[in-house]
Amino acid sequence: MIKSEAFARICFFGDHQDYLNLPVISGTIDRKITLTATPNSEDKYILHLLDLDSVIVININENFNNIEAEDYFRSSLSILQQAGLVFEQGYTVEITGNIPVNAGVSSSSALVVAWIRFLVQAQKTPVAVSSTQIGQWAYAAEVGFFNQPGGLMDQYTIAQEGLLYIDTQTGSTSRLKPHLGQLVVAESGIAKETLTVLHNAREYGQKAIEAVQQVNPNFELYTAEPKDYALYLDKVPKVYQRHWYAAVHNYHLTLKAMNALQSASTDLFQIGKWMNEHQYILQDYIQNTPKAMVLQMEAARNAGALGAKIIGSGGGGCMLAMVTEKTKQKVIDAFLSNGAVAAYEIQLTSPL
Repeated sequence: MIKSEAFARICFFGDHQDYLNLPVISGTIDRKITLTATPNSEDKYILHLLDLDSVIVININENFNNIEAEDYFRSSLSILQQAGLVFEQGYTVEITGNIPVNAGVSSSSALVVAWIRFLVQAQKTPVAVSSTQIGQWAYAAEVGFFNQPGGLMDQYTIAQEGLLYIDTQTGSTSRLKPHLGQLVVAESGIAKETLTVLHNAREYGQKAIEAVQQVNPNFELYTAEPKDYALYLDKVPKVYQRHWYAAVHNYHLTLKAMNALQSASTDLFQIGKWMNEHQYILQDYIQNTPKAMVLQMEAARNAGALGAKIIGSGGGGCMLAMVTEKTKQKVIDAFLSNGAVAAYEIQLTSPL
């Protein structure tokens, strides 16, 4: 029997930045996908998705190159075949998890990472694979294979685990100190709109940068300063100006948070303040936060949350709140009494 698992992830700073080659701060939490596989006598992967009460059957001798969009099981097989892995033994696989689905905490990426980890373990000839490589393969299978608009944050974070600062331009990661106090996740009950929100935000952000580079061909966003927002504002078409603001200012909030989370001690009140600033940019400039969720986060702050933000691409999904032991239950109650369908404490997980 082979058992594989992967944890959900939360982006704390840098939402809608990884596809602009800007850094993010993200970490894995104690919600996970678990995959349990036993060999069978057929040349098939028989996948029992227990939470969805459905079964997927994959013949291991299929051609995995012509695949329908979002079939991440088969796209992962294709990517691993290209990397030289061989699939010879069929397995009956049970998959279950407690990650909210379509809610911004990367249930799909966790599933892909758990699936790839299983496929590596199932090799007849053992293969030594790093967590970094697992993340690269997962990104290729989920985003690159289908030419989707997302960045690499989800797959890299889930594969490597812990709290990470990810330089998305190079793919390098640095571990940060998990000094974020106590954390609460609330499920809004509103399904997120990943591809629509990502496509619009990515296109508008890139168009804004291109407009600036037409004036200054040497301009690079990762060297930008907050003053550059005003300096180039009139060069950016009005339709892209909100995303120009978001790109520059979210970037510097991420850098400030990174510096704070590298230190031996962290001012939680300051981190919470920066998180709130990040959320205001997401809701007012990228416009990825439904009004109902804005009101729920305002209620959480009024109940004592140090900071609160939407998780993931937006349009719906989950929210995060930084709390203290004294305010934790009050914040949970505030989320629930203002329309959230669930709210609970979560923990950051440690790296492998």
